[in-house]
Amino acid sequence: MKQIVKNLIPPVLMDIFRKIKPNKYGWKGSYNTWEEAQKVSIGYDSKEILQKVRASLLKVKNKEAVFERDSVIFDKIQYSWPLLAGLMYACVKSKGELRVLDFGGSLGSTYFQNKKFLDEIDEVSWGIVEQKHFVDVGKKDFQDSRLKFYYDIETCKKEQNPNILVLSSVLQYIEKPYELMKSILKNSFDFILIDRTPFAKKRQIRLQMVPPQIYDASYPCWFFEENELLHFLKDQGYVVIEEYDALDGKCEDYYFKGYILKGF
Repeated sequence: MKQIVKNLIPPVLMDIFRKIKPNKYGWKGSYNTWEEAQKVSIGYDSKEILQKVRASLLKVKNKEAVFERDSVIFDKIQYSWPLLAGLMYACVKSKGELRVLDFGGSLGSTYFQNKKFLDEIDEVSWGIVEQKHFVDVGKKDFQDSRLKFYYDIETCKKEQNPNILVLSSVLQYIEKPYELMKSILKNSFDFILIDRTPFAKKRQIRLQMVPPQIYDASYPCWFFEENELLHFLKDQGYVVIEEYDALDGKCEDYYFKGYILKGF
């Protein structure tokens, strides 16, 4: 019934209604420090989140569903075509091999999202570095000859020698993202693929409130200043090949983007 009513209301009136009664979920507030936002957040460490993601991705793995993102199952794959193009570009430049380090890659969401295309490549190694409880489940339920899970970057680098770094919807959830990137990039990747990353006019910290139908969670989230991030990456030795609008979209005061970068 609610959806029928929404469909009958003109878009202009819906915009006014949203301004009068804003959604209590999404990105809220403005915080001076990460610690300040963390104090009022629930966090991302709960077993409920892990189990929901696990259950959804097992359905994808077992071909009972086609696509998962943030534990939500979809009946159609929502491709990030620029990200996939970046993977294919890196593969061609790497003589037909795809060696990926997917930092913060959950239980393989991006891997399974693009598996139809990855299966056509003979040499694929996809290493995911995640929190311990995710890695434990990943090793038990999802790991195979191509998809591996690691507790740290060093072990992944030693075993797989990845030359492509994927950072999809992860940098914004790191307390000190620039320090982390500087540490990761000491490993000298040939390519970096950044996807689903939020930007605003100036760098800021907000609280992301997740709708309970997904899972009950809230956590601090960075909104980056675009030129600052790009200058940092240039200083680390990477140039932008292409940039694009990410699937998460844009609104008046923030937007999501992605980048394909190459080392120089």
